[in-house]
Amino acid sequence: MGEVINDMDDFDRKLLAALRHNARASLSDLALELGVTRATVRNRIERLERSGEILGYSVVLKSDSAADPVRGLMMIGIEGKGAERIVRQLKGLSAVRHVYSTNGRWDVIAEIGTDSLESFDAVLSLIRKFDGVSTSETSLLLSAKK
Repeated sequence: MGEVINDMDDFDRKLLAALRHNARASLSDLALELGVTRATVRNRIERLERSGEILGYSVVLKSDSAADPVRGLMMIGIEGKGAERIVRQLKGLSAVRHVYSTNGRWDVIAEIGTDSLESFDAVLSLIRKFDGVSTSETSLLLSAKK
């Protein structure tokens, strides 16, 4: 990674929000929206990329959500020191799309996607049986708002 940005300012946050909304927006459109020059936008984007704050850009397809009509987040509490092992087990499950470390009440959050409620339930049951999983709470994702 390149330089470390410890002083991300309000402009950087506004720029990132605009890119989250439309990563394909032209430099001119971003400059107009943010009230700065194209050069400023280009320099800031390059700086955020060099620092690793922006890791990349992606496309979200309609078919991405159609492939997993049942999606949810499983918050997992882990007892003891088995977190690394449990994360490896989660990554090995085809229905687990992403695994996140977190702070607060839950140790790990798994994003799960399946083709049916029955399959989703089976994945939850399997994960709950992992040695070291002490508690869990799951929320189904109903509709995307953005």
